[in-house]
Amino acid sequence: MGQRRKAREMAIQCLYSLEFAEVSKDYREYGLLNEYPEILLTLGSAENIASSSPVYAFADELVKNTIINIEAIEAEIDKLTDNWSLESIAHLDRSILSVAAYELLFTDTPPPVVINEAIEIAKKFCSEHTGKFINGILDALHKEIAQNQMGNLPT
Repeated sequence: MGQRRKAREMAIQCLYSLEFAEVSKDYREYGLLNEYPEILLTLGSAENIASSSPVYAFADELVKNTIINIEAIEAEIDKLTDNWSLESIAHLDRSILSVAAYELLFTDTPPPVVINEAIEIAKKFCSEHTGKFINGILDALHKEIAQNQMGNLPT
């Protein structure tokens, strides 16, 4: 397994753990940003990944920036899940979608890489049908982003 996939898995596991953290809804972002470092350290330690390693640094970047942009990310996911409310999506599925949506929306990682990584992680940690669900949502998000970029080109 590649280092970046391991980092993505750690980030997803950290976000999943944060689903159960007791943080104030009024200060959600602040609370999550305060809670995640300890969780990520514990995950890194369990996997024998030093906090000074590139894997840890990438996982940290993914978690921190996903939290910082969580409202925009969740709004995009919610918009694309026609028959599902955000709250009805399984916590782990939502964590996978959140990290992947962050990468699609805010990084230069090629969309096929992001989508494939999310599907592979879903296959590893979730039910057999989750990969198709994740693929559908992320593919729709990728198409929406591409459409918006095409609309913003100068004429």
